[in-house]
Amino acid sequence: MKQKIVVQVPMHCDNCRTKALKIASVVKGRVHSVALEGGDRDRVVVVGEDVDSVCLAKDLRKKFTHATIVSVEEVKDKKKEETKPEEWLRYWHPPPYNPYVVCEEYRDDGCTVM
Repeated sequence: MKQKIVVQVPMHCDNCRTKALKIASVVKGRVHSVALEGGDRDRVVVVGEDVDSVCLAKDLRKKFTHATIVSVEEVKDKKKEETKPEEWLRYWHPPPYNPYVVCEEYRDDGCTVM
């Protein structure tokens, strides 16, 4: 299940933001993307599968002494919902004619132009 986790962390400089992104990118689970949000860029957004939000917050607290889980929500894939095989099969029509192949016998009389 793909999920989006938002954790608020007090960060004062760009070095702190870089460290927070590094910590979030190596958290246990399959992380697809890590980003910063918010007006002060103080929220770390992690999108991934099997990512434990409590472990993420604990790892961030080790470095920043304070981290609050803002939200954990499921992310639905747009690609899977948009492409349904029944819909495109319903609109597919076979060609109106039967394809055929024209063959001629091989002639070896030296003429290359017919």
